[in-house]
Amino acid sequence: MKHFLAIADLSPAEFSQILSVAKKLKAEWRRGGNKPILKHKTLGMVFQKPSLRTRVSFDLAMLHLGGQALYLSPNEIGLGQRESIADVARVLARYVDGIMARVFAHDHVVELARHSRVPVINGLSDHEHPCQAMADVLTIVEHCGELKGLKVVFLGDGNNVARSLMFACAQGGAQFVCAAPEGYALDDVSVAQARILAERSGGRVELMAHPQAAARDADVLYTDVWTSMGQEAEAVERARIFLPYQINAPLVALAKPSAIVMHCLPAHRGAEITDEVMDGPHSVVFDQAENRMHAQKAIVAILMAGKKRKTKR
Repeated sequence: MKHFLAIADLSPAEFSQILSVAKKLKAEWRRGGNKPILKHKTLGMVFQKPSLRTRVSFDLAMLHLGGQALYLSPNEIGLGQRESIADVARVLARYVDGIMARVFAHDHVVELARHSRVPVINGLSDHEHPCQAMADVLTIVEHCGELKGLKVVFLGDGNNVARSLMFACAQGGAQFVCAAPEGYALDDVSVAQARILAERSGGRVELMAHPQAAARDADVLYTDVWTSMGQEAEAVERARIFLPYQINAPLVALAKPSAIVMHCLPAHRGAEITDEVMDGPHSVVFDQAENRMHAQKAIVAILMAGKKRKTKR
C-alpha cells in the first residue's frame, strides 16, 4: 500500500494483511507494550471535523509504536481555503512521515494523496470511513471467530460508515445486508462495486427496507447516528423516518442468540439504539472503540515503518 483511502481500493492481500498485523500488534500491546517500530516518525493529523476516537486513537497508536502525532486544527489548515490542497500536501510531506486527514469531501483526501510524497490515511470522509471498517472487522473476528459466512446487518442511513462496512464484508466473504428507508439506501455504484468484490470472496450484498426481515438470524447488528455532521437541518425529519430502524430489544431478539451489536459512536441513546441494548450482553461497542487504536496501529505500521522520507526535490 502507498496510501489508505478506501476499503474498496484494497487488494484481498492488503485487506488480510491489515487485519493480521492489527491482531499481532494488539496481542503484543497486551503482553506489555509494542516495539518502537515508528521511532522518530511523525504523523501529521489534519482535522476538518472534530473527533474523540479518531484523534485519541491515532495519537496513542503512534505513541505506542514509538512515534508521535501532530494535531492540526481546521483553523490552522483550511484545506482549499487558505491555500490549495496540493500545496498543503507538498508542505506537510516535507515535515512529517505520514498524513491522516479527517475531512468532509472525499475528493480532498484523494487530492492530498495525489500530491503527497508520504502516505495519506483517510480518517473519515463523506464517502468512506475505512479506519472504522478495519476496527469493525477486527472486533467481529474477535467475537465471532471469522468474518466469512456471517450475516452482518446495518440498519439506518446508507452513509460512509455503512459503505465502508459493506466493502469490508464484501472483501471478507460475509453476507452484508443494509436495511434503510426509501431514499436513504446505499448508492447503486457502490453496491455494484461491492458485489463484484463479494463474488470473488464468496460473500453477498443485499439491500432491503424492512428492518425486522433484515435482522432475522443476523450474526451482527450495526447502526450509526441518523443525522451526521452537516445534516443538522434534517434532524427532526430523519428522526421520524428512521425510528423503525432503531436497534432495541425486540429487534435483537430476531437475531441469533450469539449475535453482537455494534455502533461506531458517538451514539444518540434512545434514538438509533436503546440504553438496554447498548449496555446489554450483546453489545461490543466499547471493544469496537478500543479496536480503532489497534487497527490504526496496523495501518500506520504498514505504511510508515522502515520507510525513509523522500528528500529529492
